[in-house]
Amino acid sequence: METRKQTREGGCICGDVRYHVTSEPMIVHGCHCRGCQKNSGSAFAVNALFEADHVELTAGEIEEITVPTPSGTGQDITRCSKCKVAVWSNYNMGGLRKHIRFVRVGTLDDPDQFPPDIHIFMRSKQPWVLLPKEDRRVEVFYDFEDTWSRESMERLAKIRKLVGIANS
Repeated sequence: METRKQTREGGCICGDVRYHVTSEPMIVHGCHCRGCQKNSGSAFAVNALFEADHVELTAGEIEEITVPTPSGTGQDITRCSKCKVAVWSNYNMGGLRKHIRFVRVGTLDDPDQFPPDIHIFMRSKQPWVLLPKEDRRVEVFYDFEDTWSRESMERLAKIRKLVGIANS
């Protein structure tokens, strides 16, 4: 199945870093884990997951830092070299670290278009954050098959095949 090719633009606060994405996200997370709270300086982070080859840096200089995660595999955060705003991250995801980018939705020029499909790590959600009753949520993480759309699962399978990782 071919993914729609709508280009969306984004960048950092100082304007030096610019990027575009050329597909719909596979899924959008509202992550309430303590790591996202600390890394964002807020109550949670909103990340849209895209294949790395659908996210292209178009201007500016970036730097990548690795920060600890509870899994022990770390998270690579890509930031603007000037203002240090995080524009995307990469997580291990079963060996797919360099192949899926978690784009920080707030860095998109039109962030309103990507509300979370699911809220994860609800066990550490700030009690004063009120979510709509109809929003999907899980205490920690979800089962991919039960949560991702069929199209997104097909896209994930293509990445796994490309990398040589068996589908689980």
